[in-house]
Amino acid sequence: MTDRWIEAGATADVRLTINGQALALNVDGRTSVLDALREHLGLTGTKKGCDHGQCGACTVLINGRRINSCLTLAIMHSGDDITTIEGLGLPENLHPLQSEFIEHDGFQCGYCTSGQICSALGMLAEVDAGWPSHVTTAIEENPALTISEIRERMSGNLCRCAAYPGIVAAIESYAATLKDAA
Repeated sequence: MTDRWIEAGATADVRLTINGQALALNVDGRTSVLDALREHLGLTGTKKGCDHGQCGACTVLINGRRINSCLTLAIMHSGDDITTIEGLGLPENLHPLQSEFIEHDGFQCGYCTSGQICSALGMLAEVDAGWPSHVTTAIEENPALTISEIRERMSGNLCRCAAYPGIVAAIESYAATLKDAA
């Protein structure tokens, strides 16, 4: 039976590329990606909210897809590429979506903002790939990025301050700049 389960206290070597930097870690097999980022690497931009996958504050991009980092183990992602908010922009050189959040007042206390931004980038990639959502009316066609689509696709990221109108406006504005640049 022990060959199917990770024994308490058993550690494992994990190789991850985080924000473009290859790193090797030795972690308890039960360490979540969130705890690996925050407690082992000091990357505290990714927030621990509910720790149950219900609030989205811990959203990061793993191989370009948005994932609640509290719900997945670090050992499951050996060899994967993880992008956190620290990998998107710096205070002196913000990612354009971070700038849109500021421009449109897409945050209040800011606790959920890193997860919102990572989720929004993953969500926009899903739309570009033609993935339908629950509100997509014509699933045979690539979905249009309407306000309803943004709201539905971002519904897994909660904001206790209810900055939702600013968040949606920031995402909509950023998506428009991408469309103009294409």
